[in-house]
Amino acid sequence: MKIVVCIKHVPDVQSERRMEEGHLVRGEEDVLNELDENAVEAAVSLVEDLGGEVIAVSMGPEDAEDGVRRALQMGADSGVVITDDALAGADVPTTARTLAAAVSRIGGAEAGPGDVDLVITGMASLDAMTSMLPGALAAALHVPALTLAGSLEVNAEEAIITRSTGTVREVLSAPLPALVSVTDQANEPRYPNFAAMRAARKKPLDTWDLNDLGLSAAEAGIAVVDFTERPAREAGIIRTDAGEAGRDLAAWLVENELV
Repeated sequence: MKIVVCIKHVPDVQSERRMEEGHLVRGEEDVLNELDENAVEAAVSLVEDLGGEVIAVSMGPEDAEDGVRRALQMGADSGVVITDDALAGADVPTTARTLAAAVSRIGGAEAGPGDVDLVITGMASLDAMTSMLPGALAAALHVPALTLAGSLEVNAEEAIITRSTGTVREVLSAPLPALVSVTDQANEPRYPNFAAMRAARKKPLDTWDLNDLGLSAAEAGIAVVDFTERPAREAGIIRTDAGEAGRDLAAWLVENELV
């Protein structure tokens, strides 16, 4: 079984974030996206049970290599870093198109997954938190998407997940090839030991740009034209309700043109 696991190298959630030259500053205190560790664990565990290989893929600046190496330490067999200046500030559709092209190349196809059986992602990245990439990537690859998996089973023909949405527990399945996003409830990511860290240094890791994927800078389709820092949060307004709070709230909404 050939599994591609898509990961992201993100700024540490505890670090100070800032914008420069139209995009988020990267490379100072970056780490492998915590929620993607569950995706790596899911992929590696499946290959341990079923056989095959895991290819870790990350799109980002050059230091995204550190995140891929972490995935290699956790058990991925090889890695790919996609880095290109034209991808700075990429939005979800651009990222999905780029990753889809990478999956196609790995699968030996001009389009679609080729011989890739499964694509696994985390439920979200902790920098943007859109949670939109799994669905967008599945659409770009023209494969079914099973999202927010709390558990995952795979056989030769299909992937089966369970997920909870509010008070409802769902069991969903889709034929392979498919895309699955897993939550942080799906497993407990392993911590690589020293032997695994040393072995990871010898695993293949390629670096691709847009040209390698048959894409042009124009196809990246994104440019940041302006940005501003979020203003500091102001103190809230406290009203003691003496029977007039509803009117006060309505007046405040009108005054601030919120209705």
